[in-house]
Amino acid sequence: MKKGVFSIEEFVTLQKVQIEKASVYDGFLYFVNIPTHKIKYHQSITVIMQVILRQLEDCIMRRADPSDLIPIMEINLKTLPEHYSDYFYESLLVEIPEAFLVAEIGGKHVGYIMCKTEYGFSNFKKLGFVKKGHMVSVAVLDDYRKKGIGRVLVEESIKGIKLKKCDEFHLEVRCSNNEAVRMYEKLGFVIRQQLNAYYRDGEDAYLMAIEFD
Repeated sequence: MKKGVFSIEEFVTLQKVQIEKASVYDGFLYFVNIPTHKIKYHQSITVIMQVILRQLEDCIMRRADPSDLIPIMEINLKTLPEHYSDYFYESLLVEIPEAFLVAEIGGKHVGYIMCKTEYGFSNFKKLGFVKKGHMVSVAVLDDYRKKGIGRVLVEESIKGIKLKKCDEFHLEVRCSNNEAVRMYEKLGFVIRQQLNAYYRDGEDAYLMAIEFD
């Protein structure tokens, strides 16, 4: 099995082969029965190519796969005080790959976002019990911030949450993180609650949410 991140045109140009069958499933392009002179011990191979969801200059955003988890954990350790177990990352990737995304520049992981789904009381309706998306963590390496990467990751995660038929999407953000609060507001999130001493260091958080039609 050969794996890479290419557009269809790039792949055909690089491999110089005829695609007999191609389909999209669960965020990946599957190309079946592709003869290639480069693999001498196989007459045909199956190729899985990750779909680029969005491109921002030289940065691509795509769904994560298991091979991305270690680089994602490294970004988390470098950028955030909130850390998680290996199993937690793995479970979210299995649960909702539609909203577990990575940002790459030249093959280097520079950012990620991961979310989960849950059922609970609505952040908008007094008596509503709804399916909600929950943004667990989003981070971009320091050297790559202020380039719009975080915003695009959030925008693409919203699309993924909608694919899971969620009624709402919410997150927690430090009250002191004015830049992030403004970004979320521009994307349609509103402050619904202030959570006192939400973080381990004692800082409060805003619970921000967006309701889907």
